[in-house]
Amino acid sequence: MIPKELFKKIRRLEIRTKGVVDNVFGGEYHSAFKGRGIEFAEVRPYQVGDDIRNIDWNVSARMDDTYVKVYEEEREQTVMLMVDISGSEDFGSQEKLKRDVAAEVCAVMAFSAVQNNDKVGLLLFTDEVEKFVPPKKGRRHVLRLIRDLYAKEPASRDTDIGEALRYVTHIVRRRSILIVISDFLDKGYDSMLRAVARRHDTVAVELADPRETELPDVGLVDLTDAETGETVTVDAGSEKVRRAFQEAAESRRRQTADLFRRAGVGHVRIDTGPDFIEPLVAFFRRRNERA
Repeated sequence: MIPKELFKKIRRLEIRTKGVVDNVFGGEYHSAFKGRGIEFAEVRPYQVGDDIRNIDWNVSARMDDTYVKVYEEEREQTVMLMVDISGSEDFGSQEKLKRDVAAEVCAVMAFSAVQNNDKVGLLLFTDEVEKFVPPKKGRRHVLRLIRDLYAKEPASRDTDIGEALRYVTHIVRRRSILIVISDFLDKGYDSMLRAVARRHDTVAVELADPRETELPDVGLVDLTDAETGETVTVDAGSEKVRRAFQEAAESRRRQTADLFRRAGVGHVRIDTGPDFIEPLVAFFRRRNERA
């Protein structure tokens, strides 16, 4: 049984994200993720302008006329949502936690997938794989994924993105769409990311919060690492300290973006503010324009 409050939360998210999918995002998803390839559909008489390489010589000989093979895009695909649920995802200084934004992004992607008759699966990870839900179709399956996103209590608070990527290479054999949702506050996953991106269409959704790049001018503050629990006290009243904090955050941000670019991974950055749809739509429109 789903607790009453959790059920209401899931239902509200379904209503909100379904409206977004129907009115805004569904078309962007369809255009961005074209089929894996083409499959044979039928033969028809040759028309001026047809590619002669598509002539079906056997049928042409039998029919005493020239026929060509017609192909159509193979639409059905598999989308795997890989979601970081480590300790740092429970942070948010705006309206939402990172984990709440992750749930909303997952809901939009999942409902878009099933609307396009694609399968969607879920992998929740920390420094280990916490849960894997095999890909399926349908609204009930999407609601199950959303429930798991909200209800799963992680066994660990640390992060190992490389381990999650390694796991997915063993369980997802056929070329699929991987949506990796994390703040990417981790190191050492470069080679696994490149390996995964060579096999799968991979998109990194980077979750961020303004307080991770800028310190308010409030004097002495304690900064606690959500994963290790380590706490340091800094003088946020010092302009030098605030500037150093911002420069370190911007350097980390550039390094992460450069890693995605070199790995051939799509990248969209989403803040924990009120609107996660605008940057998501903008990313997929840019992707469509380059296609």
